[in-house]
Amino acid sequence: MNKSIQYSEIVRDLLLQYAEVKPAYGDFEVATIFDLERHHYQILHWGWHHRRWVHHCTIHLAIRNEKIWIFYNATEHDIAADLVELDVPKQDIVLGFHPPSIRQYTDYAVG
Repeated sequence: MNKSIQYSEIVRDLLLQYAEVKPAYGDFEVATIFDLERHHYQILHWGWHHRRWVHHCTIHLAIRNEKIWIFYNATEHDIAADLVELDVPKQDIVLGFHPPSIRQYTDYAVG
């Protein structure tokens, strides 16, 4: 199976698991957004916290060149570690939220 297809399934399953948990505060809805054509995967929270409207992307992943890129993570989940537990090699995970000059010092791919 093509790595991109395999990784797409892994990422979707993982984000669907994460999306089952609603935030402990506020009155929020949680949605997964999967752009299968361009390979972007997100979790979105929206709703009211006290009197303030909140609309927030909490996780954004993408698949590029057969690697899983973690662009944003505003959760307590260690997405990279969870992906490794799902048999994704560290060399196929990019911490895209780090500058390229820093990535070389992580255990993960540079890009």
